[in-house]
Amino acid sequence: MQIVLQVSIPQLKKMAAYYAPYAVSKAPKGAVFAAKLSQATVTAYKSGKVLFQGSGFKVEAARWQDNANQPTQKMNASHVTPGATIPTDFANWSVIGSDEVGAGAYFGPLTTAAVFVSKNDLDWVKALGIADSKTLTDAKMRDIAPEIIQRLPHHVVNLLPEKYNALQPHNNVNQLKAISHNFALHKVLEKIAPITPDAILIDQFAQATTYFNYLSKAQQSPVIRQNVYFTTKGEQYHLSVAAASILARVVELDTMVALSHEAGMTLPIGAGKAVDLVAAKLIRQGQDLNHFAKLHFANTAKAKSLVN
Repeated sequence: MQIVLQVSIPQLKKMAAYYAPYAVSKAPKGAVFAAKLSQATVTAYKSGKVLFQGSGFKVEAARWQDNANQPTQKMNASHVTPGATIPTDFANWSVIGSDEVGAGAYFGPLTTAAVFVSKNDLDWVKALGIADSKTLTDAKMRDIAPEIIQRLPHHVVNLLPEKYNALQPHNNVNQLKAISHNFALHKVLEKIAPITPDAILIDQFAQATTYFNYLSKAQQSPVIRQNVYFTTKGEQYHLSVAAASILARVVELDTMVALSHEAGMTLPIGAGKAVDLVAAKLIRQGQDLNHFAKLHFANTAKAKSLVN
């Protein structure tokens, strides 16, 4: 099974750079480069034709489909729609999905979750009623989360405010997201090994090149690169992202309950005026905002102004 894409010379150069870490020493005659990944081989020729082979050929080809002419295909499975970022049958794949919550909230953690949903578990996950996770109430998500935890391979990175504040001066919030997503994905891959997913889907908060640049600057190792897709509203493309979104939200909620108990008052989620008032009250009581809040938010200065 294979597929051939016709790409431009500039695109060919981009592909050569992308696959450089996977390049084989001896490329076939006439080839610009050849690369061997865990589930696919990629061979590119001077003519601009790029051959994808192996069990994961669809996943690799789809990565470049946007910038390719109509492909020549030899395949038995449903094909990738030309120009589509996400393949047409993606919802039926075995996928690790990841999502994060808390980035826009002053109080509480930045919480990122990754969940593996195999083809065999898709019907079970559908039965939970999480297809449109963004419409679920917090109470419903609290009911669903324990079932996800019990059955599906997962990992959660819960950056509490003190850790977040220690990292933030050297990493902006999107860098912290990228680090958290990559770490969570790596842990789930470890848990399901030697099984490999058909793909990984990250609920998009940055362009793919920017995401990987963040990880490079942070000197992350290993960086999860193979078969990675990015899209906004990822829960609409695969149930794994919906499951990850629910898990991240429930961990965030539980953390907020614990922090509110420590503060002796309810800490609101968000970054509005109510947050400023609560932060000011904490300052007046002599409590350490570093333990409860993301200090780089403008709310810190607003709260101090209210106190003064």
